[in-house]
Amino acid sequence: MNYDAGADSHLAHEAANDQTAAEAAGDADSALMLAYAGGDGGAFDRLYARHSGGTYRYFLRSLRNEALAHELFQDLWMNLIRARVTYVVEARFATWLYRMAHNRLIDHYRRSSVVQLVALETDDDAPDEINADSAPGPETIAASRQAAQHLLQQVEALPAAQREAFLLQEEGGLSLAEIAAATGAGIETVKSRLRYAMTRLRQAMKDFR
Repeated sequence: MNYDAGADSHLAHEAANDQTAAEAAGDADSALMLAYAGGDGGAFDRLYARHSGGTYRYFLRSLRNEALAHELFQDLWMNLIRARVTYVVEARFATWLYRMAHNRLIDHYRRSSVVQLVALETDDDAPDEINADSAPGPETIAASRQAAQHLLQQVEALPAAQREAFLLQEEGGLSLAEIAAATGAGIETVKSRLRYAMTRLRQAMKDFR
């Protein structure tokens, strides 16, 4: 077996350039993923610390089943480990990660035939788009455990497509365009899903008070 040190050096140089570009673009997570691909195990630990909680809650609140959520969560991170050798920065890391999570969720739905994500088309009669910043803030939710539990119940009661869009925004911190990229839906459809979700949640919390 011939060892091409020059080729190895070239690949390492390209990886370093990609990592520098990711850092310059302000996506520290992509830079960490590239560092992990280059053999830095500590970079994986930092990525896991940043995103394990959000991705687990995404599965848990989508599936409402702890055992299944844990299974899909483990699958997601194993997929990430396998994908390190082919990882290329094409989008923000969170978009890439939650697209994988979405795909794993869809695979589960298809295999179990439990539910299907149904697109909600834009309705001209729907209320005006609600800014996510107007959702109940952390201080309001934390003020009452009972209110927080009620909110979680209402999130779980959302239709699957609305719930996923809400969780991708709240847990993943994804923008409208990134949610669209992660789910394969159009931006207007994502806006519609978030609009309906936020309207229902705001009304539920208003009724609760």
